[in-house]
Amino acid sequence: MSRTMVASRRRLRGRPLTADQFKVAFRLHPGGVALVTADAGDGPVALTASSLASVSASPPIFMFSVSMQSSSTATVRASTTLVVHMLDAATQDLAELGAASGIDRFRDESSWDRLDTGEPVFPAARAWIRGRVLHRVDAGGSTVIVAEGVESNIGDDHVERYGERDGLVYVNRSWHAVGSHTRLPGR
Repeated sequence: MSRTMVASRRRLRGRPLTADQFKVAFRLHPGGVALVTADAGDGPVALTASSLASVSASPPIFMFSVSMQSSSTATVRASTTLVVHMLDAATQDLAELGAASGIDRFRDESSWDRLDTGEPVFPAARAWIRGRVLHRVDAGGSTVIVAEGVESNIGDDHVERYGERDGLVYVNRSWHAVGSHTRLPGR
């Protein structure tokens, strides 16, 4: 870029960011929806997270954050392994289950099971990954959990079996289905 172009560019200035403005920015930013389950020995817990992100494919590392205000956080923090369930529109009920307060999320014993390693799992989820916790990082009023994926229900035919199901995102305090009907033309 030439010096002339740089000098003629307008310089924008932001404003100091308040907590409320920060919340609005992320409230309007769509996030994929996951259900996290764990059991540190005192019984299973589940919570809904829209902060799940992949970090590395090799080794398979993912991360998510949990609020210190969640009743499930102490168990997730104490667990050495956990399961993240990638949810889609067909499993919105699992997202709502993990987001509800003051309920027994495992009351319906027909909706969940345990892996042979002991973690609670909801088989209806399109995909789940069992992870071994690598790091716990306190950040503000939350904890960021970093885990390495060690097991999953994802088979070679997974895209063919589930690729047409609508995804589930959370934006502006509501659930939304995304799929071929919401695809935008791209380059």
